[in-house]
Amino acid sequence: MFWEVKAVKLTTGSVWTPGDPRLRPAYAVTEAAHYLRLPVATLRSWVAGRTYPVSGQKRRSKPVIHLDDPKRRFLSFLNLVEAHVLAAIRRRYGVQLPRIRRALDYVRREFHVERPLIDQVFQTDGLDLFVERYGELINVSREGQQVMKEIIGVYLQRIERDARGLPIKLYPFTRDTESGSAPRPDPRLVVISPSVSFGRPVIAGTGIPVSAIYERYKAGDSVEELARDFRLGTSAVEEAIRCEAA
Repeated sequence: MFWEVKAVKLTTGSVWTPGDPRLRPAYAVTEAAHYLRLPVATLRSWVAGRTYPVSGQKRRSKPVIHLDDPKRRFLSFLNLVEAHVLAAIRRRYGVQLPRIRRALDYVRREFHVERPLIDQVFQTDGLDLFVERYGELINVSREGQQVMKEIIGVYLQRIERDARGLPIKLYPFTRDTESGSAPRPDPRLVVISPSVSFGRPVIAGTGIPVSAIYERYKAGDSVEELARDFRLGTSAVEEAIRCEAA
């Protein structure tokens, strides 16, 4: 079956069960890239690796994010969150997959976690260790490492977790940010949850799909008309339009 997945061990003593909606393959690469405001080719290289020439031969790098649906190459909600965090690293220093992979492997070994980008430990001690290790790999100064930590921290704050520290919601960015600078603290009006609207973005607290708002906007309805019909504030309508129009 399309939704069938194996149990995945996240950390010592913690196992994701097959029925967990966070593991379901739900997003094509193009769709996930749209929600995360990433180039499709970039996200594809993260989840599938990429081909590069070496001494006249072609070699393929290993993925940084291991898909929960490697056969169909669909991202699960957890994969989406992993890519969201990885995007914070890309913002300033670009994507150098072998170096990122070595830094993440280092955190895995030190903290005994299989998915460091989404494990809660990464948000505390693991982030410091990763930034230090990654900074060494690319010769970033202490000041540069602090900036890197601040940028990643802004992304981590967009993840809502349950009582066990496991991701349950993602508040995607809806506004463009210049490469190399920390993103602005977008309002948390649009949310992605695997248990609501099949994991598609909705207006937080309402369950209203942002796509429904955007389709009517494209058809000619004004922001004020949409706000009235959906019983939303104009700011929520505007964020929905930004999310879908990206």
